[in-house]
Amino acid sequence: MPARRHGLDDLDRAVLRLIAERPRSGLLEIARLLGVARGTVQARLDRMTADGVITGFGPVLSPAALGHPVQAYTTLEVEQAARETISTTLEAIPELLEAHIVTGPGDLLCRVAARDHEHLRQVIDRMLAIPGVRRSTTVITLSTVVPHRVLPLTGP
Repeated sequence: MPARRHGLDDLDRAVLRLIAERPRSGLLEIARLLGVARGTVQARLDRMTADGVITGFGPVLSPAALGHPVQAYTTLEVEQAARETISTTLEAIPELLEAHIVTGPGDLLCRVAARDHEHLRQVIDRMLAIPGVRRSTTVITLSTVVPHRVLPLTGP
């Protein structure tokens, strides 16, 4: 078995860009646009998936289009001994889009989506009701200047 390469080459980056720009294109179309064999594109995708570079192929969903136009970031201060239990309980809150352990004045940074400001308050209240959560600080997102992105990290 050949040694596994680390990092991305120009063809890897080109495949990733095309998949990001044309997510509904098939492998044959991507191969045609790149001037390589379909098997080459498939092998590159398989390798990048196995290496953890590609973490999913699902659609990117809009919270606003799903009826949750209000987004906010909530920092939770938590009892460290309860952090694992808190994390598990947070997963059960459907409005929680993501959560990260962070440094600084808070312990967990959570991105949440809500139908309106009252619903946001209810979501935060549910988070505060979790045993071990001491307090929260919330900022509401007014607009997105740069949407979530990773592709620029692949290089030139």
